[in-house]
Amino acid sequence: MSDTFERGMKTRREVLGDAHVDRAEAAKTAIDLPFQTLITESAWGTVWASDAISRRERSMLTIALLAATGNFEEIPMHIRATERTGASKEDVTEALQHVAIYAGVPKANHALKLAKQTYAEMEEREND
Repeated sequence: MSDTFERGMKTRREVLGDAHVDRAEAAKTAIDLPFQTLITESAWGTVWASDAISRRERSMLTIALLAATGNFEEIPMHIRATERTGASKEDVTEALQHVAIYAGVPKANHALKLAKQTYAEMEEREND
């Protein structure tokens, strides 16, 4: 494994948590192995591993970009990651306000719905 892959796996675990990464790794097949390697090295080993901006800021940017581009499927995963990145509910709300103005109200509205659902699930899990 390359240094970038190792750094990426470490960062990915720190941001998403061991349980999430372990599930993803267990589900990996020959079909998606090259893709998993690519995202581990590029997204996690290069972009997320950079210390140019904080993980809090990266969370806000990532959630906003996912919403703005209509890639809603990964929003709950990144909302859950805010527990480890330090982005608050208020940070996410502010980021999605920008989405509403610059990318469209329907996209922000759907992302807010997902955020509310995910935060409720997280709070329910804490109370169990």
